Amino acid sequence: METKIAIQGIKGSFHHQVALNYFQSNIELEECLSFPDLVKSLKKNQVHKGIMALENSIAGSIIPNYALIDQNNLHIIGECYLDIHMNLMVLKGQKIEDITEVHSHPIALLQCAVFFSQYPHIKLVESVDTAETAQRIQEQQLKGIGAVAAPIAAEMYGLEIIAAGIHTIKSNKTRFVILKNENKEFPKEKINKASIKFELEDFPGALAAVLNIMNTCQLNLTKIQSLPIIETPFQYSFFVDVIFEKYEYYEKAKEILELMTTHFKVLGEYRKGEQ
Repeated sequence: METKIAIQGIKGSFHHQVALNYFQSNIELEECLSFPDLVKSLKKNQVHKGIMALENSIAGSIIPNYALIDQNNLHIIGECYLDIHMNLMVLKGQKIEDITEVHSHPIALLQCAVFFSQYPHIKLVESVDTAETAQRIQEQQLKGIGAVAAPIAAEMYGLEIIAAGIHTIKSNKTRFVILKNENKEFPKEKINKASIKFELEDFPGALAAVLNIMNTCQLNLTKIQSLPIIETPFQYSFFVDVIFEKYEYYEKAKEILELMTTHFKVLGEYRKGEQ
């Protein structure tokens, strides 16, 4: 039986590459042009799992996605790190001098800004997805327009890469999380990472006290992201990722943190991905 996976974007996107890397085989893709659409597919049980980009080593956190996971009570059941290789691709036979516009996702364009500064004749145009432009160029035989996308997009849509690896910082990774409506029950001995969310009472040293408990319980804090609480100006929710050697270390910390914080919530307990 095939597992139906929701991805943001279309075949040839970075999310598609993650689906291939993480699940390997027996998958059917549900292509979603936005992250809210991806969440809707999950909530309506149209798919078994979803893949969502959460942070990039250059562009930082994709903050709205933290809110989507939390507000829709989704569970993180795994993660995958992908080396991002940005490539300029065009219809075969075209040269960079022929290109007047390049279309891609805004984050992709941002990551290639230095490369395109060498070509002031090229106008950069934001689009919903990296692979969508590659597909459109091939389907409509668009001359003078290039796409910035993954190598898999050039392969799938028969385009020619005229400049490879054009991202400014060569060590460029994106962290993707695997989502389900229900938490996946892993054996405790296999769990070594958790994502949690909490709020704090407004008093001096509250966050420092929480971080101290994590340190005492031998949790390694790998990510902390704050989001404003809309109903309470200048108050914040904290989204935290921790890794640990033994589940009991995390279990002990969780018991204490549930008492020290307000609105404590486990977003996922899973096995950390290879970076």
